[in-house]
Amino acid sequence: MSSQLPKSSSDEFQDPLENYDPKQYDDPLEEALATLPVSAIQSTPYAGIDPNTPISEAIQRLAGLQVACLLVEEQQKLLGVFSDRDALDKVALEYDEMKDRPVRDVMTSRPVFVYDSDSSAAVLTVMAVHGFRHVPVVSSSDGKIVGIVSPHRVTGFLQSYFETKQ
Repeated sequence: MSSQLPKSSSDEFQDPLENYDPKQYDDPLEEALATLPVSAIQSTPYAGIDPNTPISEAIQRLAGLQVACLLVEEQQKLLGVFSDRDALDKVALEYDEMKDRPVRDVMTSRPVFVYDSDSSAAVLTVMAVHGFRHVPVVSSSDGKIVGIVSPHRVTGFLQSYFETKQ
């Protein structure tokens, strides 16, 4: 015995999205956040560092570049983030004992990131929900680092978009 599904009145496939009307936005800023991808926000340049770099060198690089964090990468793949907070929370009190250890020992492993194809609102969500000031951006096609989005870059994106669309 074979069971068969009952036949519909029409044997043709009917696409449920055929009569779908896309959402209409009253606010251009809301539309930008919902429809534009993360790649529309400036994410370069970014500062990267090898996971075996000594902590002292990583701290000097943070200070020299005047940045808040370094993306720890290996073959352009994101391994972690080493931030000024990591330096203060994990290194500062024991600097002399830790300065020659590799940055991989104190970096934030498995950082939260967004894909370049995610909606631009995803960056704001990560910042708000997780409390991060800087969010790495990774390519959705090959998983390689694209860059990093900072509050300054988000503000610039929102401000320039808002100003040009009003």
